[in-house]
Amino acid sequence: MSHRRISKGKAVLAGAGAVGVAAAAVLLPNANASQSGADDRAGGGAGQNPRTVSAASAPELVSRLSAQLGEDYAGAYYDAQKKQVVVNVADGGGSGSGSGSGESAEQVRASGAVARSVRNSMGELTSATGTLSRNATIPGTAWALDPRTNQVLVTADSTVTGERWNTLESAVRSLGDGVARIQKSAGEFKPFLEGGDAIFGGGARCSLGFNVTTQDGTPGFLTAGHCGVAAEQWSEAQNGAPVGTVQAATFPGDGDFALVTYDDPATEAPSEVDVGDGQTVPIGQAGEAAVGLEVIRMGSTTGLADGSVTGLGATVNYAEGSVSGLIQTNVCAEPGDSGGPLFTADGTAIGLTSGGSGDCTSGGETFFQPVTTTLAAVGAEIGTGGGAEEGAEQDAGAGAADNDGSGVEVGSDH
Repeated sequence: MSHRRISKGKAVLAGAGAVGVAAAAVLLPNANASQSGADDRAGGGAGQNPRTVSAASAPELVSRLSAQLGEDYAGAYYDAQKKQVVVNVADGGGSGSGSGSGESAEQVRASGAVARSVRNSMGELTSATGTLSRNATIPGTAWALDPRTNQVLVTADSTVTGERWNTLESAVRSLGDGVARIQKSAGEFKPFLEGGDAIFGGGARCSLGFNVTTQDGTPGFLTAGHCGVAAEQWSEAQNGAPVGTVQAATFPGDGDFALVTYDDPATEAPSEVDVGDGQTVPIGQAGEAAVGLEVIRMGSTTGLADGSVTGLGATVNYAEGSVSGLIQTNVCAEPGDSGGPLFTADGTAIGLTSGGSGDCTSGGETFFQPVTTTLAAVGAEIGTGGGAEEGAEQDAGAGAADNDGSGVEVGSDH
């Protein structure tokens, strides 16, 4: 369902009911799934009876097990179809950490979760991304943890050729077999700067992300950091009077986010996304991204588009510099969509549009700044100020509005 634009009206209808997590096996943040075809040597044996848990309670169980297992812990995911938590146990087949001990697997099973053996530990994959940062920070490249294959997915855009390609390929080979793989992107990685609602500043056009409340109670909004460094003041119309002033902006570096406060402290800043035609989607909380999570993006250039999260902890090397800690998706976007909101159909804020490659005709990869990280960095609250768990009261898959599991029906009015 990648690269499809969706009907504005349908999105609002879907958002009226809690969709929950619709994918059959949605991964929790920082999870490392076993490689395709890998066996479940460490768990799920005969006689085991994993307990069913809700999507809302799964993070607490995972947090407890990750602390107990130490280096043997290799990530986890929530199987929404079975309503079970699957915990990956490093089997020691990689380059160092994780013993994959029977004791660790027994701890997992005793907790009511399913134990699963994987080759690469979280430490090994994280170390691999560090090596790539040192040896392959080449404009036009990106990498993210790919839990589905228990590898680091490295992407190279169309500008990575010749010696640049050779350097990247050599860096990936140096990581060892089965640790990382390379894929090519037809487009060029770039911030989607140009031009919810369009905002204008310094000759640039971006999109408003989410309205927030700052620590002192001042209303404001989040947008992309590369928008925040492009102009100090932003207006609602081209050449219009400023309505907001940038208070903080990060780009490039550890994120791509900015906080803009409204110049008039009496400004009404409802916690909702304007999806056009006078319709809105209420935003009740901020939540973490998860690989496989179905998401919706709104931008001032292309309107609504949907897709899914494909990677976490992504680093993208723009021409302007490297940005780390991003969410990778297959949702399309174009210049002017920068800063726009990424959210779920049940009204959970997930990210802010950063950049990527391609467009909404040919598709491509798009990267987003996590909202939870942004809120912590700027000291602001969104919606009710709650986290992901508040917005996940229903079991995964509950309330899905259509057959493709997204809770959003695909339309043709864009």
